[in-house]
Amino acid sequence: MTDKGTSYSDTYLTFYLDQELFGLSIDSVREVLEYTTITKVPRTADYMRGVINVRGRPVPVVDLRKKFGLDEGEQTVDTCIIIVEVSYDGESSIMGALVDGVQEVLDIPPSQIEDTPKLGSTIDMKFIRGLGKLEENFVILLDIQAVFSMEELSSIAESGVRHMPENRASTNVGMQG
Repeated sequence: MTDKGTSYSDTYLTFYLDQELFGLSIDSVREVLEYTTITKVPRTADYMRGVINVRGRPVPVVDLRKKFGLDEGEQTVDTCIIIVEVSYDGESSIMGALVDGVQEVLDIPPSQIEDTPKLGSTIDMKFIRGLGKLEENFVILLDIQAVFSMEELSSIAESGVRHMPENRASTNVGMQG
């Protein structure tokens, strides 16, 4: 498997988008929250759903379905927000990823990860670090640093998300313990 210069754990949080199984390195995952009210922020990309309040801090939430060019899904009891930490130039940012549902935490050794095939896809291949093999199925392993690019983090900051007053980020926290 090709390493994109980042060291990853062999442990992944798996989740669904449009009935496809995806995985994120557990190293980047901070927590998983139940779906809660998202406050829309004007003049942001269509995949930027807005912000939620996580312990007094506004956290931007990206709809991964929209980000990857998938049809908009319905909100269900399984819909949740994965809180991740991304880092650029030594500065870390906390982001939320809206997904259809979380599956489980899996160990996938490097020997079970294949390079991403060069196929036409609605998902930009730069987001994918490999395909984890699970018996007859695959898990699309995402490179969270590529999903949330530096340009996007800058545009989010410019839109005022980072500087939004804490009491205006959202009035409904609705988090799991």
